[in-house]
Amino acid sequence: MKTLTIAMHGVTGRMGTNQHFIRSILAIMRQGGVTMADGQTIQIKPILLGRSEAKLRHLAETVATQEIGAAVAWSTDVDAVLSDPGVDIVFDASSTQLRASIIRRAIEHGKAIYCEKPIAVDVAEALRLADECESAGVKNGVVQDKLWLPGVRKLRMLRDQGFFGDILSVRGEFGYWVFSGDEPNQATQRPSWNYRREDGGGMMIDMFCHWQYLIGDLFGPVDRVLAHATIDVPQRIDEAGKPYACTADDSAYAMFVLENGLTCQFNSSWATRVRRDDLLTVQVDGTKGSAVAGLRDCWTQSLAATPRPIWNPDIPQPINFYDGWQALPDATQYDNAFKIQWELFLKHVADGGDFPWSLRSGAAGVALACAGEQSSREQRWVSVGELGAQ
Repeated sequence: MKTLTIAMHGVTGRMGTNQHFIRSILAIMRQGGVTMADGQTIQIKPILLGRSEAKLRHLAETVATQEIGAAVAWSTDVDAVLSDPGVDIVFDASSTQLRASIIRRAIEHGKAIYCEKPIAVDVAEALRLADECESAGVKNGVVQDKLWLPGVRKLRMLRDQGFFGDILSVRGEFGYWVFSGDEPNQATQRPSWNYRREDGGGMMIDMFCHWQYLIGDLFGPVDRVLAHATIDVPQRIDEAGKPYACTADDSAYAMFVLENGLTCQFNSSWATRVRRDDLLTVQVDGTKGSAVAGLRDCWTQSLAATPRPIWNPDIPQPINFYDGWQALPDATQYDNAFKIQWELFLKHVADGGDFPWSLRSGAAGVALACAGEQSSREQRWVSVGELGAQ
């Protein structure tokens, strides 16, 4: 048996609490650890880090006890924990602006590093962080959770089985309405820093990092991008109930042309009302069939089941276009996507198991986001290679 101690910084936020602490770390502890290839078990000991003593105590004592029957450690002394020789891994899920300082302190003390994306807001800093990790020889990884979503795994299976024939195009729709905070009895669902550029917020820097690894894994590397970003809701209400000006894009529209010539079109918005199958849908059209994947489900339509519509606006549409699509069954039991990647990283640290989702790959996501921002700003196609991250 091997025990790894994990310093978890920034887990009091929505994603850090739910996806990383409760659904990943505590779930792994509840199942008895992670089994390595040689049959040994990895046990984990988390230490929660942050500024709010009340929030940390609640998570470490109340929530942990409810989930696993015991409390876990916590501390507000970040430097003391990061320098502790008993700590093996430093995880960061704080705001993007704080990430570099946490990563560098972890490097200084020789810790393995795992962090949320984006790893920085500009390519140069992202590449520096990757270089520093590699020079120090510390194991490192970036969260790229969407690769393990059930819907995406089903798309990958269809691709590998040749269901699509020749893939012709890809279209992604992402987003939902994020309340601004001034609607009666409607609390906002996202923190205010997400809408301030000076604090590392913005749709492109947040979501284009996801689209980079998702598109790359399923369809191939992105060559160039044409994008347009907007601030649709110019003022929102912060956590203290005060109005603030939104300085970061809350909607972004992009065409990605891949190195293999395939076109991927992605719309991303926090100011849209959902009328589709899920918060994220990815449609793949091919010569032999098409598929639409959501977060968990995936629907297919083969060439043989494709209807033959006729344009006639003078009569009601006779075809229900949802007919003729077939839901794929679950081919296996799908675990939480964040938990799956956590388990892979723990194995990577414990026995050197393969883990390609490094800070270097995270820098490629930042490069695509920055290429999108440059494209929107200059109103032109931008090659991702122009930013030097490939």
